[in-house]
This record gives sequence, structure tokens and C-alpha cells, in this order.
Amino acid sequence: MSDLGSPTVAAVGAEILIVEDDELIASSLARALAASGHRVTVARSIADAGPRLDDADLLLCDLGLPDGDGLDLIAGFTEDHPAVPVIALTARTEEADVVAGLSSGAVDYVTKPFRLAELQARISAHLRQAAAASPATATTGTLEVGDLVVDLAGRQVTVQGTSVDLRPREFDLLARLAAEPGVVVRREDIMRDVWDEHWWGSTKTLDVHLNSLRRKLGEEPGSTSRITAVRGVGYRLEKA
Repeated sequence: MSDLGSPTVAAVGAEILIVEDDELIASSLARALAASGHRVTVARSIADAGPRLDDADLLLCDLGLPDGDGLDLIAGFTEDHPAVPVIALTARTEEADVVAGLSSGAVDYVTKPFRLAELQARISAHLRQAAAASPATATTGTLEVGDLVVDLAGRQVTVQGTSVDLRPREFDLLARLAAEPGVVVRREDIMRDVWDEHWWGSTKTLDVHLNSLRRKLGEEPGSTSRITAVRGVGYRLEKA
């Protein structure tokens, strides 16, 4: 990690839980985040993290923990706390590992060694996103696209009358596309509206969330999708 720079931290005073068994990394992160005004707790294992999870506004989780895989912790945490952002910290750099981390429910994936200033900026971005409604869903009403119904106020989705259980970011992504059916929405516009205008991480998280969204909408791999990828541009929700 590099020395801490001076990123603007818009969301301060958050309760951040760091689950990391490397003492140097954990202590460096804790000091930097505390200096930015956050309340920081460090856990060295899954068992140690257990009693502290309910208080977290953001979770930083290593994947290689002494008593299990951090992916399991992330999956369970996001199931119980779907609105709380999780950032996976790991030395695993293969694409399959990145996809697994994001599919488990993490909103971001940071590989070691990382730049501390950049990580702080990402934390700030995710806290801002969690604290404010997405521009795509900051309205009331219902969006209907064929047999797909998106209830913005109730944050509920149905397909052919059957309720679909989506994570908060998946709902925001679908609502953004449903707001302009038949129109190609550029990747950068999706990242700005659904994630954060200051996002500077990989956009692979968008692809992972879209694949998860397609599965939850009942689509099988290789089948015709109601969400069309336009190579090099973005995505379009088909009208019918």
C-alpha cells in the first residue's frame, strides 16, 4: 500500500468493519479510516466478525481468512444486510476470482497490494451511494416493460406477476434500463447513475451484476435475453 493521499471523503462518521487477518494491513487501514472520521472495528476471523456485523455501515473483507473463505462471509452478510456495501480485499487476481467476489454480493473488489488513497476514495463513493437514493430510483411510480413491472416506490419487481428478489444494486440497474426501454444506455452512464459519478474502479462489476440480474429474471445461459449488450457501447432493455 502507498501512503495515504488526500481524497475528498463525502461520507464521514460511518461504522466500518475490517475483516482482515494480516495485522499490518488491518492496522494501516484502521488508522487511515479513523483519521478520516470513521469509526473502525477490526476482526481477524469470520468468528470474530460475527458479533460485529449488525453494526457495520460498510464491510471490508479479506477472502483468505484463517477459519474459512471470506466469500461465504460476504454472501451471508449481504443476504442479511442487502443495503450495506461490501468491498472484497484479496490477493486473488484471476478473473474467475473477481467474478466470484462480485457474485457473492460485494460491490467492489480490490486486489493486494493496493493504493490506500484509492481504496479510501472507493469507500467514500460506496458510502455516498448507500446514503442517497440512486438518480434512477429517486422517483415514485411504476415502470412497465412487457411482462416486467418495476415498482419504484416499493422497490419491487415482478415478471408475469411473479415477484423477483433483487439486491439493491440489481434493482437500481434494472430501474435505470427500464426508464428508457428500447434505448441503448451507455456503460459510463450506467456506472454514473447506478454506482457513483466518481467511480474509478473496474466496470466489470456492471457485467457481473447484469449476469446475476438476467438469471434472477429467469433467463438461462445462452438463451435470448431481454437485456441486450451492444458491444463497445452499453446495454438495452428490450421493449417486448
